Amino acid sequence: MTLPHRTWTFDIDRFLNPFVPSPPWRFLPYPVARWFGYRKAKPKDAGNLMPVFWAFIGVFAAILTIQAVSKRVPSFQARGAPIIVGSFGAAAVLEFYAIESPLAQPRNAIIGQLISAFVGVAIGKLFQLSDSFKDIQWVGGALACACATSLMALTKTVHPPAGATALLAVVDDTLIHIGWFMLPVMLLGCALMLGVALLVNNLERRFPIYWWTPEDLSKGRKSILRRRHSAELKKHDIDEEKTVDSPTAPAPAVTPKKSTIDGSENDAESSDRDQTGGMCVKFTHAHQHAGEVVIRKGEVVIPEHMFLTQEEQQFLETLTYRL
Repeated sequence: MTLPHRTWTFDIDRFLNPFVPSPPWRFLPYPVARWFGYRKAKPKDAGNLMPVFWAFIGVFAAILTIQAVSKRVPSFQARGAPIIVGSFGAAAVLEFYAIESPLAQPRNAIIGQLISAFVGVAIGKLFQLSDSFKDIQWVGGALACACATSLMALTKTVHPPAGATALLAVVDDTLIHIGWFMLPVMLLGCALMLGVALLVNNLERRFPIYWWTPEDLSKGRKSILRRRHSAELKKHDIDEEKTVDSPTAPAPAVTPKKSTIDGSENDAESSDRDQTGGMCVKFTHAHQHAGEVVIRKGEVVIPEHMFLTQEEQQFLETLTYRL
């Protein structure tokens, strides 16, 4: 028997995506748009050594840039703000090495950090109302990290380094001292790191894979499809095999299609666009084996009983646009 709470689901994108516009990069000249992750064709394989090299360059440049800029901001010096928050070290690993992870995309990297900074400062302020703040400070740090993680999960902005941001906002005396000024400190650091990431990661690779979601915002189309029950699958496959094996049955003509920029469909041979969310391949046949995951262009088919987290769904959807 399945307990009722195990069936509860919440997807914030159901409410937000209708109001989120599609990325405008296609309207820009291609030499400019490519620095924002837009590609007309799939990027070539870069092997496994060059990503390490570019990660080294990117992490070094990003951390150096954040510190150099922060040291020269008068308001930072006046308030005693640190030149960099420790969580940016972990964020740099994600944004320059694991650049295809959903956790490293701009939505997660920026909004996740801001949510965590806000939660951390708010809980820090709340705990400072106690006369024995130093005695319960460690409890506030744990609570801040837990609350920030929950909010990031609900808003699809999970960014692991942001958990450290929430924790540091309560347990680090320097960050406690600056209070709400931590929000512009984090915002500046996130913006600088994103700027360096767009420059370095798009030299030979592609970043970001998407800005908001890998789904097609113009159509609100879901890429994840659930399989039907095994009995239905078996009957469908039997009927399908009879149709294919019949000598009198005409061979079906299937022409893969891709959706173009304006939403119309062209044959695959006449369009070579690889923009995030711009491809659409219809689901035509149920797979014969119910225990497999099928990934096609713009589509993922999974067994009905299989559970996926939001990050796993986003990762699988991202893979469909790399085919």
